[in-house]
Amino acid sequence: MQTIGIIGGGQLGLMIAEQARLLGVRTAVLDPAADAPAFAVADERIVAAYDDAAALEELCRRSDAVTYEFENVPGDVLIPLAERYRIPQGYKPLYDSQDRLREKENARRHGFRTPEFAPVDDRASLRAALEWIGYPAVLKTRTLGYDGHGQQVLRSEADFEAACRLLAVPCILEQFVPFDYETSVVVVADRNEAVSFPMGRNVHRDGILDLCFVPAAIEPALERRIRRTAEAFMRSAGYEGILAIELFVRGDAFYFNEMAPRPHNSGHYTIEGTTTNQFRELVRYLTGEKLRQPELVAPTVMKNILGQDLEAAERIAAEGHENVFVHLYGKTESRPKRKMGHITFVGMTADGYAAQWADRFVR
Repeated sequence: MQTIGIIGGGQLGLMIAEQARLLGVRTAVLDPAADAPAFAVADERIVAAYDDAAALEELCRRSDAVTYEFENVPGDVLIPLAERYRIPQGYKPLYDSQDRLREKENARRHGFRTPEFAPVDDRASLRAALEWIGYPAVLKTRTLGYDGHGQQVLRSEADFEAACRLLAVPCILEQFVPFDYETSVVVVADRNEAVSFPMGRNVHRDGILDLCFVPAAIEPALERRIRRTAEAFMRSAGYEGILAIELFVRGDAFYFNEMAPRPHNSGHYTIEGTTTNQFRELVRYLTGEKLRQPELVAPTVMKNILGQDLEAAERIAAEGHENVFVHLYGKTESRPKRKMGHITFVGMTADGYAAQWADRFVR
């Protein structure tokens, strides 16, 4: 029986481990928190920091293949391990995703259109970037930002001083794209083939994904172009494994926003909403099994559950509704805006969700 090592024991590690178990694959998980969600399912547990080289090496020794569910694993620790152990995705997609400037340059180099962007290190370079890109624009920290953290929208000169607070670290200024909607494509690829999941429309609130409506109602030719571009991007960049790419869509144009070399929040609906899911196909990739092309089971809505909606989600779980699947991640501390779970409504449209379910959650 094969063992997959997972660096990170959060909800993504939990769901990877759950799908691995269903496929008869063992898991070993490393996380600094003794109560990490994935430890509830993992066959082996290592409590250690992400930069603990000895602990990471021990995880690799115990595993037939290693993956990561967390972007901020230090590359200088992972790179030498990738030379000695089987880390099929390698460090490159992780490394490229850890710096927004490098990420955007890489996306443009390998076939994606991006918003205009410029590196910003101080007030003077912010001024110069604004003169070129213009208002509105978005200033983001180059590293460590997530779920709306580490960014500031500049709509006019009145926002300049507030944005300067981010300049304690290197930043990037990006053109604000007046998009029609946001979407994402999740691709799993090995050396021979690539599969991608049905795309949804992503709705964010305060920088955090709130809802995903699948299918996205994208014009079929545009969706085919996005899928082809994403798969070609992975080949051109030399990536394998799983990659989620967030996109802005405006008319028949689409713009690369960011990528994640791991399962993605917008793909959680796939556990019940498609014939196979993002976690299962990642496991198949890691264990060398043939990938399977997913198909949508029915229109599906995924609702992210943050701390403020945890009690509502628990009540819905207790009610036992048909085709309503409540996933709670088992985190021991709940707080507003912390991801505590998600609910998948299979056979549900956006209008149906608005009429039947939206009032159950904090607005």
